[in-house]
Amino acid sequence: MATTETTSPYLRDPEVQLMLRVREGDDEAFAKLVRNYQDRLVSIFANMLGERDQAEDLAQEVFLRIYRARHGYEPNARFSTWVFRIAHNLASNSRRSKGRRKEVAFPGSNSDSQASRPAEQQVPEKSALMPARQLDRNELQERVREAILTLNERQRMAILLHKFEEMSYADIGEALDMTPQAVKSLLSRARENLRTALESYVK
Repeated sequence: MATTETTSPYLRDPEVQLMLRVREGDDEAFAKLVRNYQDRLVSIFANMLGERDQAEDLAQEVFLRIYRARHGYEPNARFSTWVFRIAHNLASNSRRSKGRRKEVAFPGSNSDSQASRPAEQQVPEKSALMPARQLDRNELQERVREAILTLNERQRMAILLHKFEEMSYADIGEALDMTPQAVKSLLSRARENLRTALESYVK
């Protein structure tokens, strides 16, 4: 009988190969995966939740879950899809917990705050959400962060994965447990919501 590892279409993914080595006890392979995803996860979480410290904690939790699951790992998806599915679930749980505590997720307007740095560094350069540059750079970045944080959770994660990670509709769908067509519709609604939120700043 053929095993998953002889039939999986994801075996060509170099990161899947690294994770298979992790499963066999290769700590250097795990360290390489951490290096590959550390900054990316922190940026995703920071833009999802608006807090740098919490983003770093959640990124570490992702790696902890991956390591704990290593012995039962099977290559049933791209490695990146699996990672961001874990990240999405952690972000969802974190936001629900914060909602129960009535805490505000959005960071202050101080552009020097550590919490705001990931979005400042990445949103304007990578998102291509904003065609205009008439505003002061810091002000524009602040408005973009505010707009992203007004999206619902799935819209926000889909936008970040599509723009930051350049993931396909199919891969985003696997990460968010949606069909590719549903992802396409979700992204369309997210873009329209962003346009509405930002229209007064880009005219």
